[in-house]
Amino acid sequence: MRKTVFLLSVASLCGCVAAAPAPVEPIAAPSGNPRVDPIPISLALEEIITAGVRQHLKNPIAAKFGSMLAGERTLDSRHEIVVCGYVDDKGSPGGTEPFIGKIYPDAGNNFELVAINDVSVSGACKAAGLAMPEAKSASN
Repeated sequence: MRKTVFLLSVASLCGCVAAAPAPVEPIAAPSGNPRVDPIPISLALEEIITAGVRQHLKNPIAAKFGSMLAGERTLDSRHEIVVCGYVDDKGSPGGTEPFIGKIYPDAGNNFELVAINDVSVSGACKAAGLAMPEAKSASN
């Protein structure tokens, strides 16, 4: 048993050393394909998304979520789920706000809000392959 644990430890350390050479110049873009493979949003995934976004809202209890799209990819050897959607935060004068976030399934489904109500959200979602429909205004 000790021999197996030792061999696994050595193998994992060798993988870390071999996979982490110091770059000579800054890397402009992450390795891997930035586009995602679309996936359906399950109830569990929706709960992770809504709980994660609510933490960043002025009025999280009154927030209403609109359409959302999700896809998964691997960037820099890290599995992630990218989520794009809309949220209507009643405490916000802008009404419906676009957001983009990431979920890391290999790290306990940690949610990271990348941006909300920012001009970069639409472009980032399109670049990932998750083209969001136009948000409906409050008057529609």
